[in-house]
Amino acid sequence: MFSAVPIISYRDHLIKDRKELYRLLQDCQSLRKENGESPIISFCEKISPVDLLDIFERIKSEYPIHFYWENIQEEEGMLGYGVTSSGDFSGQQRFERSQTFIQSCQRRIIKLDRFTGVTPFLFCSFSFFDTPGHGTQPFSAGRIILPRFAAIKKGNDYFFQTNLIVNSGDNLEVISEEVYKNYRLIQYSKNNLVYLPKPATSNYHVYPSYNFQSAVTSALTSIAAGRFSKIVLAHALDVVSPAVFQVGDCLRNLRGRYPDCYTFSISNDKGQHFIGASPERLLSIENQQLITDALAGSAPRGKTPGEDELLAAKLLNNEKERREHQAVSDFITQRLYELGLTPQCSPLKLLKLSNIQHLWTPIYASLKTPLHSLEIVNKLHPTPAVAGVPTEAACEQIRRYESFDRSLYAAPLGWVDCDGNSKFIVGIRSALIYDNQARLYAGAGIVKGSDPVKELGEIQLKFQALFKALV
Repeated sequence: MFSAVPIISYRDHLIKDRKELYRLLQDCQSLRKENGESPIISFCEKISPVDLLDIFERIKSEYPIHFYWENIQEEEGMLGYGVTSSGDFSGQQRFERSQTFIQSCQRRIIKLDRFTGVTPFLFCSFSFFDTPGHGTQPFSAGRIILPRFAAIKKGNDYFFQTNLIVNSGDNLEVISEEVYKNYRLIQYSKNNLVYLPKPATSNYHVYPSYNFQSAVTSALTSIAAGRFSKIVLAHALDVVSPAVFQVGDCLRNLRGRYPDCYTFSISNDKGQHFIGASPERLLSIENQQLITDALAGSAPRGKTPGEDELLAAKLLNNEKERREHQAVSDFITQRLYELGLTPQCSPLKLLKLSNIQHLWTPIYASLKTPLHSLEIVNKLHPTPAVAGVPTEAACEQIRRYESFDRSLYAAPLGWVDCDGNSKFIVGIRSALIYDNQARLYAGAGIVKGSDPVKELGEIQLKFQALFKALV
């Protein structure tokens, strides 16, 4: 379910008229919801086309908390920054508590708008496990943020959105100046940024987190003993650079190299950024229509069209890869049935990315009764594509085999809007960046018949894509 947002019309180009904006803020100061809370006022202006990563470069120091999301192929993107309202949740009830927080937040929103299809959205990030593992965690187990400002791209249209809580006693001059300054920054600033040269590749130092092949061998022994039939083991590669990593450059490289993936970045207030280019959509809901992906089983791309076709045919006919993929597809359809849905699977196909190709089954369902996206996320995470079969047994063993905490790796990342639409991806093909250090993540599904050497090769192929984006 989602909360309907009241809409109040206002005159055009509100932000451009400083006096009109000030009067609006005065009116908002006197508004109260029935429970006495100050409402959240949301309004947006249509703007000229902008590059979201140009805006990212300009706001990242003043607004360290952000959420960037862009898919070139789908012609959509958003950059939210600053915090109007946020909540952090952990433990087994984190999805339920996050849903309650989102609905409570949405009930406070009053939308001053005339643009259909552009409603306030809340960013959501969840760690792989619901409780911390090794050491201090850079991100909470569940975080929901309503951004203060957002630049939004929808097809050929671009918008600047503002979400404000105006309390009695707030300095309206300061608030109106902040809104106007950010509008000007996004609408009129031109790209005059200076990009620093990157150090030579040979100057980087790379450290594997643990002996991945040994872990695969041990996992195969457990599979042979019947403890589980599949486990997804992640590997981490720590990269130390002689210079600070330029996160904006890394994101540009990922966006340019993988236009068919979801390029993303999530930051905290400690200067850490979790970035990546994920090919895996956990779910998309638009107009009560749900799409999710079963994505498992992979092979490299060929250097020539002929070699590529040969590798694709080999992947499609590989019994081990198809078995792994079918486990993911069966899991997703079963979980959707348990939610009262009737999923429909497309025929098996290939998702071809620039350096790797995957077995792919899109799965569709209609939401005939109101169902919040986080209820579905809770039911689907983690899928066998990032955990194993059976899921519970595999997750118990993941922490035993892996010497690091996954944090946001292979976890649900996405957004929920006020019209019941949402989109979540799985945070794979990703890295955690802090200053001159980066931790790269990649994983491989281990099943009966897996070869430790080949699985390490698959991991290295995924690392290569990330490493090229960094350096």
